[in-house]
Amino acid sequence: MDKLKKVLSGQDTEDRGGLAEVVEASSLSWGTRIKGFIACFATGIVCSLLGTLLLWVPRKGLYLFAVFYTFGNIASIGSTVFLMGPMKQLKRMFEPTRLIATVMVLLCFALTLCSAFWWHNKGLALIFCVLQSLALTWYSLSFIPYARVKKGPSDDWISCFRCIWDAVKKCFAVCLA
Repeated sequence: MDKLKKVLSGQDTEDRGGLAEVVEASSLSWGTRIKGFIACFATGIVCSLLGTLLLWVPRKGLYLFAVFYTFGNIASIGSTVFLMGPMKQLKRMFEPTRLIATVMVLLCFALTLCSAFWWHNKGLALIFCVLQSLALTWYSLSFIPYARVKKGPSDDWISCFRCIWDAVKKCFAVCLA
């Protein structure tokens, strides 16, 4: 009964827990979230464009391209954390409808950086950058309702390989034309 009196009189000073206080203290206004999103997304675009410009640097250009392009894409995806918050972003990334797409994106990020830093293989770095773009497209489409038709668990893989295969065919057709 005492608790009810405190609540109704506006004197509810009960400790709600440390996590609730941290969430309230660190929550950003909508304007700040938009500014953070734009800043992070713009940083991602600048990194990707800088990577493209560094592609033409002799000897180390492809490595610099792979690194800046990957960091640019990571910053672009990370920018949505400002809009949704980190936990909601992680939950949405690993929902069953986009789990495979998320894993493909993260795998392409890791393989691009591995091919640039550890394996020192320019060809693999370039291939993984292309695959990174395709995986990011697939990941982005997974957020659009009805953008992908799901009939069964294997259809995600099939649609992924069809998308990559169609992109490769179109690329070669344009190059040969």
